[in-house]
Amino acid sequence: MAPVRPLEGINVLEIGSTVAGPAAGRLLADFGAAVIKVEPPEGDHLRTWGTPSPDGTSWWFKSHNRNKTFVTFDLHDPLDAGRVREIALQCDIVLENFRPGKLAEWGLGYEQLRAERPGIIYVSISGYGQDGPYAKRPGFGNIAECMSGMRYMTGYPDRPPVRTGISIGDEIAGLYAVVGATMALVARAKTGEGDHVDVSLVESSLSLMEALLPEYVHTGTVGERTGNRFLRAAPNGTFRTRDGRWLSVSANSQPIFRRLCAVMGQPHLADDPDYATNQARIENAEELDGIIARWVASRGLDEATEALVAADIPTGPVYSIADIVADPQMRARAATTTVPDENGVEVATYGIVPRMRNNPGTLDHAARAVGHDQAEVARKFGLTKEEAKR
Repeated sequence: MAPVRPLEGINVLEIGSTVAGPAAGRLLADFGAAVIKVEPPEGDHLRTWGTPSPDGTSWWFKSHNRNKTFVTFDLHDPLDAGRVREIALQCDIVLENFRPGKLAEWGLGYEQLRAERPGIIYVSISGYGQDGPYAKRPGFGNIAECMSGMRYMTGYPDRPPVRTGISIGDEIAGLYAVVGATMALVARAKTGEGDHVDVSLVESSLSLMEALLPEYVHTGTVGERTGNRFLRAAPNGTFRTRDGRWLSVSANSQPIFRRLCAVMGQPHLADDPDYATNQARIENAEELDGIIARWVASRGLDEATEALVAADIPTGPVYSIADIVADPQMRARAATTTVPDENGVEVATYGIVPRMRNNPGTLDHAARAVGHDQAEVARKFGLTKEEAKR
């Protein structure tokens, strides 16, 4: 049977900006949804974030907003808001990341659209969610990472909390938005009713915090920053090689730890009472890490990696983006690839995740210019030429 695009025939109106909402729209578009991105006349802020491409749009924006069609409307203008409403009422999913209540001021809130189209699926991403005492506060991903405990736990104990290096709070919220949207599509197929998917940036980040919550509630333990040390299993760390690179080694099960001891030429350590169990290794992690560090430091990255891989020990180098692009595994899986923009320029972008064997996603084009698809969208949704003009 010929492959299908899983979300083909699903129309999505993305009224979002910067990272979280557009991340969700990108994933829906990768799997066939027709995602119409509404921008203000000046364009999404992300168009100016980071290094610009030759046409002035940031490379990040071109990659982040691939596979979408682009229209521009000024939602502060009642006529434009009405035009967007006409489009919204013909879409399956509306995806937005405004402050709660803002779109309702323009006649584009969930209850307003649902009154005319009960089957509409409305996905809202906001800092704190659609209700609660903080709902009306502005909320960005960096604030969410702080208030979720993520940054409190990131870094070394004797230094200030640090950023992870990427907009992880926004990106994980985008993933939850897609999960919610697709679950709502499945439910609608059974009931005919749509839904309001409410995604909080803070709660999305909080959901990643693993043992932090149950350990505090049940034992009173407040998790603290531990740098590269993992306090719940050992050994699990990052070690510097002879040639100045960094290598991650994870040997926190009994069989793997025994193999690591053998590779290091110290098989007796596996039966040493200080290291013979996971709890013992945690309690003596500093000394154990020192033993591993000395073994790794005596070898170059390739030599250490080959020895560990041959012994079936989980290991991997700490990669820069230059290393990632050159890596044969990344190339074999097209984890990094390119997609053309409207000028024929090949824009570097990440591969599609997840991979589906029978019905894979596709990469069609990079992000386009502001309003690039205005006329096409106007025809599709029955707007007049005058209504489509900007």
